[in-house]
Amino acid sequence: MKTKKRIEENLKIDAIGFEGKSIARNEGFVHFVKKGVPGDIVRTLRVNKKKKFFENVILEFIEKSHDRIDARCKHFEQCGGCSWQNLSYEHQLKWKKVHVEDAFFRHNKLTVGKIFDTIPSDKIFNYRNKMEFSFGASRWLTEDEIENDEVVENKNFALGLHIAGRFDKILDIEECHIQGEIGNVILNSCKSLAISMGISAHSQRFHTGFLRSLIIRKSNYLNHYMVNLITSAIENEEEKDFIEKFKVELEKIDEVSTYIHSINISKNPVTIESSEIKFGDGLLREKILDIEYEISPFSFFQTNSYQVDKFISEIINSVDPKEDEYIWDLYCGTGSITLPLSRKVNNLLGIELVESSIKDAKSNASNNGISNIEFIAYDLHSKDISNLLSQYKKPDKIVLDPPRSGLHKNIISHLLEIKCEEIIYVSCNPMTQARDCKDLEEFYSIEYIKPFDMFPQTYHIESIAKLRLIKKIS
Repeated sequence: MKTKKRIEENLKIDAIGFEGKSIARNEGFVHFVKKGVPGDIVRTLRVNKKKKFFENVILEFIEKSHDRIDARCKHFEQCGGCSWQNLSYEHQLKWKKVHVEDAFFRHNKLTVGKIFDTIPSDKIFNYRNKMEFSFGASRWLTEDEIENDEVVENKNFALGLHIAGRFDKILDIEECHIQGEIGNVILNSCKSLAISMGISAHSQRFHTGFLRSLIIRKSNYLNHYMVNLITSAIENEEEKDFIEKFKVELEKIDEVSTYIHSINISKNPVTIESSEIKFGDGLLREKILDIEYEISPFSFFQTNSYQVDKFISEIINSVDPKEDEYIWDLYCGTGSITLPLSRKVNNLLGIELVESSIKDAKSNASNNGISNIEFIAYDLHSKDISNLLSQYKKPDKIVLDPPRSGLHKNIISHLLEIKCEEIIYVSCNPMTQARDCKDLEEFYSIEYIKPFDMFPQTYHIESIAKLRLIKKIS
């Protein structure tokens, strides 16, 4: 049998591409080098050959980049989460702007009035208000554990994060540096109890096992935590007992205000069959720009509470609302943009697919004495979305904040049909944002783009694009 040739090569990392992939170029070929930092000179091993590029891993540093720093987290080398902990924050901001520029200029050949420097986050660790940890029956073994031939306890149980590219392997985590400290206490409390009781973790490969995921959400406003434990259906007394004993452990933590037990019996990890509130009221309370929000367990809310006031303020400044204007907020979620805007204008329309988010939005409006918004739960990507929107008066301005996949052709068609004066497009994915702006460029020019860092230590970036209707001379 022909053995695969081992190819080692020295490379200089010169850039970071989309989705945080470090890039080196050698003899006309592109190499993606895992965990590389621009300026690194490294000896690498070629591990994969694709049609247009190679994939390499670092064997040795010949010269380390001046921009390289030591990662704070001991899980950094294996974890697929905070992939930029080895890059100084100054240069994280620089490369995030580069990625926005690449999406608009290089990939889509768009004209933009101005792209601002990335607006930094005031807090770059312990900022995230929601973490979803997965249980796994197949724990990922670290290189040290394999090389040292260590006896690994609890090899068939892990609670942590998925290994990048592996749906079935979980990296067991003791501490996550981007969530609050109490989140780590909750994480380890759950893990210790489950191991001591011999409760099984779910296997994504075989669809067996009880414990599936642990969602920890935090309110900065009240310093409260919501814990949502997701399991398969209870099948025995031990599993039932675990749910109650975990409740006792959580009641010892003053900051935990509510605990929910949810059941998922499907192969789909996001399908919830039922939920039961074990204590508290099943809601988390947060505040944005003096508006209080009630957030239910599965509703979307911006994940960086320390940055959210600044972010929403920047969006509102871009909208530049006038009192007599009528504004649509499409993909409105729980109303994090809509409700603050309501203080500036007379009438708004908010549309969102997720019914629980719309329920929260209506409740939040009522609780804050806001009555000038109509909220609708509807799929903005549906074939008949134009029929629905045509029932409403043409807006003066539209705010868009779609998921990472961007806008569907159906909603783009309607935007081109009604031609409102301004569109403020907020996105967590500059590639799909630029793609959609390309589809709109016949009638809209891009005045500016403001990259906004809501996700320090990662390659993710929010960006706010302001589009204006082109005034055509007849």
